[in-house]
Formats: sequence, structure tokens, C-alpha cells
Amino acid sequence: MKNSELAKRFISILFILPLAFYFIIKGYFFFNIFLIICCILTILEWHKMSKSFFLNIIGILFIIFSFYTVSNIRNLDFYSGFNNFLFIFLICISTDIGGYSFGKFFKGPKLTKISPNKTYSGVIGSFTLTAITCLFLISNNIIPKIDNTIISNNFFILFFSIFLSAISQIGDLVISYFKRISGLKDTGNIIPGHGGILDRIDGMLFAFPIFYLINFI
Repeated sequence: MKNSELAKRFISILFILPLAFYFIIKGYFFFNIFLIICCILTILEWHKMSKSFFLNIIGILFIIFSFYTVSNIRNLDFYSGFNNFLFIFLICISTDIGGYSFGKFFKGPKLTKISPNKTYSGVIGSFTLTAITCLFLISNNIIPKIDNTIISNNFFILFFSIFLSAISQIGDLVISYFKRISGLKDTGNIIPGHGGILDRIDGMLFAFPIFYLINFI
């Protein structure tokens, strides 16, 4: 990647992360407005990418459900909203950063033809940075709450974070598959250096619903 693209990525992150954390911390009304805007943009990107009416509808319904689970995880008291949301959010970000960094630095064998840029070293990087992030969160008492019960077993929390990282990576591959069959490099260009909203939240779209459903199984 050229230096100009790296610069765009860095500047975008400097702008987006503080804005995102502002709405995350505010919660409720402001957070939901932020989610609605992101949901609409994500649906538009999916609509542009999907090649059939059936896939278009299924994808839109899934996106709406995913954003619904995000809202509920953050806003409902019995979820200990902020800690739960922040845990999943940071695990997904760590998965992306770890995969990108290790993949670029170590390179190595490709993981799948679905996404040519994905490597086995990237997968290892995703899990490695996820584990480091999880230990940091545990040390700062930012731990998930499942079925209204705070998880007290650190080994289980670490295992759970690896599980969420795996789900996030699967989500990334799913969206990469649809981009590939649609002949698109990115789902959009709204975020300089990163692509579209869907490019950045593909893993989260799957991780949040899985966490939400676990609480109702």
C-alpha cells in the first residue's frame, strides 16, 4: 500500500474513532441516531453490491437485525451495556488490526481465494492481538456479562474473545465473497483509505448478533 493510502487510513481513524466513542459513551438517543445513519449507509452499500433480489432482501433484513442487536447490547441495563459493547467492539477492532498488520508484515500463504489479501499469518495476528486486548480489558475490569451474570473466569473470557474474533473473521470473509462476485474492491468510498462502512464493520455485523443470541439461547 502506498504511503498516501496509509496516511488516509491514519487520518480517517483519528477522525472516526473519537466520533464513534462519543456516541458510544453517550448511549441511548444519540447513539441510536448514529446507528440509524450507519445502518442506512450500510444497506445502501449492500444494495449496490448484491446481485439478486433475494440476496438483497436477506442481506437488508440481516443488517437491520444486526444493528438492532447493537442497540440492545449498548442500551439495555441488564446487559451492563457499555462494558459489553466496548468488549465486543474492541475485540473486533483488534481482529482487524492484527490481521492487517501481521498479514502485511509476515505475508506467507494465502488463506482462501475468496479474499486474496487474507493470509494464515493474518489469522494468527488476529487471534494474537485479540488475546492481548482481552487481557488488557480483563485487567481494567471491562468484562462481558452473559445471561445477566458477570463472567469471573478469566480463561473463559479469553476463550470467548477468541471465539468472537473467529466470528468476526468469518463475517469479513462473507462480505469479501460478495464483493468478489460483484467485482468490487470496496463496498464504498465514504471513508478515505478504508472504503465503505460495510468494509469496516463486516466482522461486527456478525459478532454482535452472535453475542446477542447467546444471551437468549
